[in-house]
Amino acid sequence: MKLGELAQRLGAELRGNADLEVTGVKGIEEAGPTEVTFVANPKYGGLARKTKAAAVLVEPEFPEIEAATLRIKNPYYSFSRALGYFYQPPSYEAGVHPTAVIDPSAQSDEGAHIGAYVVVGAKVRLGPNATLLPHVVLYPGVQAGSHLFAHAHAVVREGCVLGDHVTLENGAIVGADGFGFAKNDLGQWEKIPQSGPVRLGDRVDVQANACIDRATVGVTEIGDGSKVDNLVQVGHGSRVGKDSLICAQTGLAGSSVIGNNVILAGQAGVAGHCSLGDGVILTAQSAVSHDIAPGKMISGSPGFDNRLWLRAVAIFQRLPELVKRLDRLEKKLAGDATGEMDNTRGQGE
Repeated sequence: MKLGELAQRLGAELRGNADLEVTGVKGIEEAGPTEVTFVANPKYGGLARKTKAAAVLVEPEFPEIEAATLRIKNPYYSFSRALGYFYQPPSYEAGVHPTAVIDPSAQSDEGAHIGAYVVVGAKVRLGPNATLLPHVVLYPGVQAGSHLFAHAHAVVREGCVLGDHVTLENGAIVGADGFGFAKNDLGQWEKIPQSGPVRLGDRVDVQANACIDRATVGVTEIGDGSKVDNLVQVGHGSRVGKDSLICAQTGLAGSSVIGNNVILAGQAGVAGHCSLGDGVILTAQSAVSHDIAPGKMISGSPGFDNRLWLRAVAIFQRLPELVKRLDRLEKKLAGDATGEMDNTRGQGE
């Protein structure tokens, strides 16, 4: 593809040779003379001056560099679009593999691809253009919109509802039983039936080995456009709003309520029945056990305001020095007090 054509497709301002042939995209340190890269973080600006790339996607005000530049408001997003022009994932033709097991009452579009050893239960409804790769299992009563893409070994349990353009990565489990147990009169744990399904909105991605549990009663819900990363646990009865990111190894205890455009960074934790308002950010390994107002950035465990946390961390690193200074001060004060007592005795004598 010519660099000029790429700029036109992206809607970017090109400063450089429009006839330059480009063959792909790569990171800024790996890109070669026929490849495009990007700079979205100012700290990588120095690398842009040294890159061997044919062109660099940058923000409009980025300074001039030797390489050609494609200037656009969101270079990172544009890079992802450019990647799509050069990389095409495998395509799967419509058809049903002879080893697939499909209940006669299930319904799917003729354009569906149903791979080897797939199991589709009774009364399942699949929208147009579904792709189910090997060993996917859809329990009875699952309903899915158009363009469901389920990678190998994904499982959707009974009665769960999936919107349009949902992607389930390998090993994703949607609708497993929530962790609900009650003690009987003998002090033994007995399982509480988990009757409520999971509902995934449109454009929801559930990454590898993530688990979204069904509800005891009611529903567990993930809103339109939200993304659930690898190894995430969403507890029963939780609700996640629209366009939120739940990053790897995060855990939501039961009945958590997460707003719209929330970011829960890696290994964050939310205690049961807590609510996080719209736009909240929990930084990595943060944990909260109370409600968080909209727009707050929280750090630490237990979590508190990020600005205060930054100051606390800076002080924490100085604690050994501060303890030594405090010890010296206490000894000095103790010495001064002893001297004053001696003086007082001397005057009394």
